[in-house]
Amino acid sequence: MSLIVVGTMAFDALETPFGKVDKIIGGSATYVAWSASNFCNNIKQVSIVGGDFPQKEMDALAKRGVAFEGVEVVKDGKSFFWSGRYHMDMNTRDTLVTDLNVLAQFNPQLPDAYQDCEFLMLGNLVPAVQKSVINQLKKRPKLIVMDTMNFWMESALDELKEVIGMVDVLLVNDSEARQLSGEFSIVKAAAKIQAMGPKFLIIKKGEHGALLFHNNQVFYAPALPLEDVFDPTGAGDTFAGGFIGHLAKTKDISYSNMKTAIIVGSAMASFCVEKFGPSRLQEITMEDITDRINEFVELVNFDINLV
Repeated sequence: MSLIVVGTMAFDALETPFGKVDKIIGGSATYVAWSASNFCNNIKQVSIVGGDFPQKEMDALAKRGVAFEGVEVVKDGKSFFWSGRYHMDMNTRDTLVTDLNVLAQFNPQLPDAYQDCEFLMLGNLVPAVQKSVINQLKKRPKLIVMDTMNFWMESALDELKEVIGMVDVLLVNDSEARQLSGEFSIVKAAAKIQAMGPKFLIIKKGEHGALLFHNNQVFYAPALPLEDVFDPTGAGDTFAGGFIGHLAKTKDISYSNMKTAIIVGSAMASFCVEKFGPSRLQEITMEDITDRINEFVELVNFDINLV
């Protein structure tokens, strides 16, 4: 059984208070695959790229067990490109350039070899594309995880709600949760969103961690205080990759194991921000990941005696 990752493979140009890069590899599916491949070696990528996307980048992921039969290569086209500038707080950013290029014609067709999908990760894309992928699978996956953003809430709300009703886990940040639900209280927002269909809801709070909601249960995972944060681009996708990668490895989709998966995802995201692009993810070892997860455990571990 495999993990299917649907999303963008792209180029980014980034400027943060700590540096600037003109053109590096990016895209949601790229970050998810690098992160998840630490835990799962049967990943099937679904994306679209232009002839300008470096083959060596695909070859590097292929060595980690990522298949590209579902990636369309438009040889005479250009890959999706995004450019942004981050403010000093690293939580706000200005989009400078968005060139959809070949992404504008993205109409994924799942190969027959992808029909053994047990876990499906839907990156932040047009809701109609996300729905199309789900409908192409002859057998419903064990778990469907979906990421989205405020843009689709503003431009395709009805379609978005339809797809939300088809998935098991929804990923949004706190402002998106409020916008989608119309509630200021995160707890009330979570209840309204869960009523839309997903059994589990993850609300990301950036440098303040993440919340997992399931029925009336809530779990909080902190973010690790880091000395150096160079680039938050892709951190959310890296989190998602660690999260679903752990679930695919363990094949356990219980609430208890999802709490562990959130810690794993948070640990992976903490690596991502330490360098520009996915470069830090390409060099870490399993020992590094284990040590980082243990740092998270220590962060929230305490003894208490009220007697």
